[in-house]
Amino acid sequence: VVVLLLAAAWGPCFSGAVLSPQRRWPVPYRRFDYRPKTDPYCQARYTFCPTGSAIPVMKEEDVIEVYRLQAPVWEFKYGDLLGHLKIMHDAVGFKSSLTGKNYTMEWYELFQLGNCTFPHLRPGMDAPFWCNQGAACFFEGIDDAHWKENGTLVLVTTISGTMFNEMAKWVKTDNETGIYYETWTVQASPDKQSVVWFDSYECSKFILRTYQKLADLGAAFKKIQTNYTSIILFSGEPIYLGNETSIFGPLGNKTLAAAIRDFYYPFKPHQTVREFFVDLFKIIDRVILNHQFYLFYNLEYWFLPMKFPYLKIIYEEVPLPTGNKTSFGV
Repeated sequence: VVVLLLAAAWGPCFSGAVLSPQRRWPVPYRRFDYRPKTDPYCQARYTFCPTGSAIPVMKEEDVIEVYRLQAPVWEFKYGDLLGHLKIMHDAVGFKSSLTGKNYTMEWYELFQLGNCTFPHLRPGMDAPFWCNQGAACFFEGIDDAHWKENGTLVLVTTISGTMFNEMAKWVKTDNETGIYYETWTVQASPDKQSVVWFDSYECSKFILRTYQKLADLGAAFKKIQTNYTSIILFSGEPIYLGNETSIFGPLGNKTLAAAIRDFYYPFKPHQTVREFFVDLFKIIDRVILNHQFYLFYNLEYWFLPMKFPYLKIIYEEVPLPTGNKTSFGV
């Protein structure tokens, strides 16, 4: 459990906490009017979308094949290693019958998973600093070897050029308003009927939204099994703590602010073996022995009273959607 918490990253104090502003679960993912510029402090080991291009306008009469793409996270570097843990990355591919050109579309972190999952504690700054934007990437070509060798490349539907162009408009809006990557799904128990407190917002959710949009436009999907990865934290009902200003601002709660910074400190990138094991012990003590986790969601902080089994990676089926099959038929 703890090793998985550390892999993602590479004493509770409720004084001043306020009651949740709402009791709607899961907490709705917040959308924004525009995408802010990224801070130059945020740096990625691997460039985001290095060969990205604009989404082309297809001819209305074009017939476009749509492919489901899935491969282990960081497959290009570690092969099938994370595939054994069912930690998978999802994308969607397109092939134009008129031009013969292939395209890949995906959504992922601008600055890698660790920066989206845990913040930086910068000297001279009271509040944790987050590099947690995610965005869509579109580029020409499909790397067949990447998706086929340890993953999936399979035809799921066929659409018209008109449907593709409508989807492209939706992608632009979705990408401009949904700007923050959320790693964790948080729910009450492993039971499938349990309450979901927070839903993740990552690559697979973008693909699911894309499929649903195509279904709404009239795409008829094949009947094949489709599974996706979720990283789940288990907790009792979350306690709302506040936002950056209310906690870390001039009139904030200094005790709570210190507790949050102290919680995040062990999740920093590790420099030595000794540091790794010292921080590992701190994580075990706080998350498992003392049932504590601080979640940052929608630019706000929540306390999670953690419960067994604390964390689980699941790879479960989410069926392809069914549409009305009346609009923009092929």
